[in-house]
Amino acid sequence: MSVAGPPGPVMDRDEADRALARLGAEHKAIEDSLLALQDHAGRRLLEGAELTGTTRERWAVAERTIGLLWNCFDAYTAALREAREIRARRRWPGREELAELTDRLRGAWVAVPGGAGGEPVLAELFSLDRLVRRMNELYASSLDVVVTADAVWSALPARIDLLAAELRRTRSLAHSVGVRPGEHPAGDALEEITAELTALRAQVVTDPLAFWRPAGASSAPGGGRPDTERYDRAALALEDVRREIEAVLAVRQDSEDRLLRLRDVLSRADRTLAEARAARGEVLAKIAASEVPAVSGPPTALQERLATAAEYRRHAQWHRLSPLLDALEAEAEDELLRARESLTAVTAPLAVRAELRGRLDAYKAKVARLGAAEDPLLVERYDAARRMLWSAPCDLRAAEQAVLRYQRAAADVLSGPGDAEGREG
Repeated sequence: MSVAGPPGPVMDRDEADRALARLGAEHKAIEDSLLALQDHAGRRLLEGAELTGTTRERWAVAERTIGLLWNCFDAYTAALREAREIRARRRWPGREELAELTDRLRGAWVAVPGGAGGEPVLAELFSLDRLVRRMNELYASSLDVVVTADAVWSALPARIDLLAAELRRTRSLAHSVGVRPGEHPAGDALEEITAELTALRAQVVTDPLAFWRPAGASSAPGGGRPDTERYDRAALALEDVRREIEAVLAVRQDSEDRLLRLRDVLSRADRTLAEARAARGEVLAKIAASEVPAVSGPPTALQERLATAAEYRRHAQWHRLSPLLDALEAEAEDELLRARESLTAVTAPLAVRAELRGRLDAYKAKVARLGAAEDPLLVERYDAARRMLWSAPCDLRAAEQAVLRYQRAAADVLSGPGDAEGREG
């Protein structure tokens, strides 16, 4: 209790109860936000990445801030528990208890330990309300780094990879019609685009925050968008090269090239379907999921019609070849899309299992950090969930329920005896 006595008028019983309820609700909201931040995919990526530049500097600050944030939360938890214990002494508290409660609920008496590394980052005492505001500030700054990096990683590398795949196809096509570096300007342009995409992807992976355009100083965490200027320039340059190569193809053996591309698309569809069939066997062996869809066989009818198109070209039957090629190109793309969708559908249970494993381990790490790893109920529920997730075949529905039971048990244990008393009152 502070030396100067309660700050302001002494609360009555109803005021104290309302203040405790409000602070308890804020405690729950902050805890949920901290756990979400702890389990955020962007934070896990930042922890494991080889960072450079702006991202390395800002993540180093954010890591210290997150450590300080947990220190603040632990101090807030302990202070709230003490206030609840004072309130729980008597059903009808006297003036002495109310004065003490007023001091705890309004006064600046909560001392927060130093941040990560033990440095004394806070040299003043906090009231509970002011400590909540401080935690909100720390959380917003930490979340901004995590969300921003995750947004860039989620957007740019995938787009660069798609563009790089298109670039590889364009290079192969250019080589087939004699467009090579040193011999044709388009060949030199392809080399430059290749070097730019390689450098761009490496920089995006190691320094994602350098590729972010904030929406403004007052925006919420993560407000803004990825900076795609360099990617857009490369994409436009590749499109220009592609049009130039297509002009060459229009002069030289257009029909032959279209047949080659058709064979490539159907080959990719065949390979994707074969991968889907192999993946389905793996899923059925590892996951108890009777709803895993069946995978169809290769598109033999399209292959037969492709052979017919080749015969039309060989015999210069252009009036028959042109409409057949138009139809085959649309159907082959549809077949490749269907094959990719089939692969995605059959591998979905493995992705769900991986997510459940990650969630279970994240909660176990949290429990261990707070010293509750040996709790018998938690050990029992963790072991039960882990056996389900690491056994084959794995029943995903049962495993998910087991993980949820472990999470609830962890929340109950970590909430402490003070929280339990408050809920019972």
